[in-house]
Amino acid sequence: MIAAIIHRAVMQGIPLLYGSTGEILTEKSGHLNLGIPGIMYVGGISGVIGAFLYENAYVGHTQDMSPVLGILIPLLCCLLGATLMGLLYCFLTVTLRANQNVTGLAMTTFGVGFGNFFGGSLIKLTGSDLPSVSLNRTSSFFAAKLPFADQCGWFGEVFLSYGFLAYLAIIIALVSGHVLSHTRVGLHLRAVGENPATADAAGVNVNRYKYAATCIGSAIAGLGGLYYVMDYANGIWSNDAFGDRGWLAIALVIFAVWRPRFAIVGSILFGGLYIVNNYITGLGVAAQELFKMAPYLVTILVLIVISMMGKKENQPPAHLGQNYFREDR
Repeated sequence: MIAAIIHRAVMQGIPLLYGSTGEILTEKSGHLNLGIPGIMYVGGISGVIGAFLYENAYVGHTQDMSPVLGILIPLLCCLLGATLMGLLYCFLTVTLRANQNVTGLAMTTFGVGFGNFFGGSLIKLTGSDLPSVSLNRTSSFFAAKLPFADQCGWFGEVFLSYGFLAYLAIIIALVSGHVLSHTRVGLHLRAVGENPATADAAGVNVNRYKYAATCIGSAIAGLGGLYYVMDYANGIWSNDAFGDRGWLAIALVIFAVWRPRFAIVGSILFGGLYIVNNYITGLGVAAQELFKMAPYLVTILVLIVISMMGKKENQPPAHLGQNYFREDR
């Protein structure tokens, strides 16, 4: 029972880990991207479009599909869609210096609308009576677990029973944390987020770092949307099924105090809090919704604690949410 709950918590938390890791990289450059929910949504639908087109080329004989192409095509489509969203956000906020909060919220609205439009179009193309698109064959490639996982009992269920994207999320978080803390690139990126004028005076190309961090962060966040559809939801796309996971990913950034490695544990905790109501019998609808508030309440508590502690290393980048005007140096 406990192993099953942990397993579901991890699967629920992986999209949050992708989204929070991508947002941490973006925020370290000084940009608050509230468009992460929309970017994750676009990443998901872009991967679905790629998988749909590939599966349709093998109608009636999906067993002949190549596992490599079955993974590569949706993966590349996802990365392309999410990166383009990040590029658009950068153009608006870095080049045109638009308000970051307003731009991010607009990106989320656009991303959800984009996903629902193309998702609805795919549903019509299938001619199905159900309001969803099913990509079972492609999902089987993404969700394939280690062949010996079932033979390892609870250990296999907790640690070995996931698709490759789950392990990739942890690797990306660890690598991101290492880059931010132990490399020159990470030092320059943190300098841009803390004081872009000083970084600029020291010869760091501020705009280049902002563009790179935001686009890479968006691509990573987009993988969270792809994982949700192809692995967690078993290849089934339904409009608006993604829920509030994008906002949870942003909350997780604060909970992890802007450290990707802390986000790994935080994502599992948030995932557990999000689904724990399913394992408590006798709860009404209102009580279940109250349980879903738990991650946000925990985040508020963390905000209060880090504010009281006053440690600089636990604070957001000093220039977060503020546009950089070079002529004001």
